[in-house]
Amino acid sequence: MTIISPSLLSVDFFRFDQALALLHRYGVSQVHIDVMDGHFVPNLSFGADIVRALHRHYEMRSEAHLMVENPEAFVPRFLDAGATEISVHLEATRHPSRLLQTIRSGGALAGLALNPATPLESLRYLWGSFDFLLLMSVDPGFGGQCFLPPLWEKIEQARLEIDSRRRPVRLEVDGGVDLDNVEELALRGVDTLVVGAAIFAQRDPEASLRNLLDLVRRVSHQKEENER
Repeated sequence: MTIISPSLLSVDFFRFDQALALLHRYGVSQVHIDVMDGHFVPNLSFGADIVRALHRHYEMRSEAHLMVENPEAFVPRFLDAGATEISVHLEATRHPSRLLQTIRSGGALAGLALNPATPLESLRYLWGSFDFLLLMSVDPGFGGQCFLPPLWEKIEQARLEIDSRRRPVRLEVDGGVDLDNVEELALRGVDTLVVGAAIFAQRDPEASLRNLLDLVRRVSHQKEENER
């Protein structure tokens, strides 16, 4: 089943409580927290405290997406804060297998993120080390960017690669996901769709969220019917 994972990066910082209450009201099970250090990407965003606060008030899963240099220094902080999933960029670590194992040993699901220009072939010796694969469909660092068309092929290749293996790996896409492509992404087998600006930067965030959820649920139901 495909799920929507709203990115908090696009939320108005003065309306965080309203945004989270909206997600909770619509039964959203997971949120995406973009962690930026101003080095790996040219922007600054959240720290571990937001994860801690989230779990203090809401029963949602949280993915801490570490867009940082030296992710080894950040992972323990987010594990301690209670992140249920942590994704790290292959481009940011010299020892990905060790870091992914640290995440798993800390009780969280381990995700490996790839920038648009990083080929899937770079995962050759890493399959089995991560629980989900996060494909960036924009260059990371800013919300509200447009989906990069060349990523369609990469998504299809990733889905085929995952399906050819016995161990289940969730496929996640982040960047430029909106009402124009969310249905196609779900049909092509993306399990988790990270959506930020297409919800929180819209005039009516509630209507945008409702429309996205309806589309994804309809596709998921259609796929289940076809598999019977």
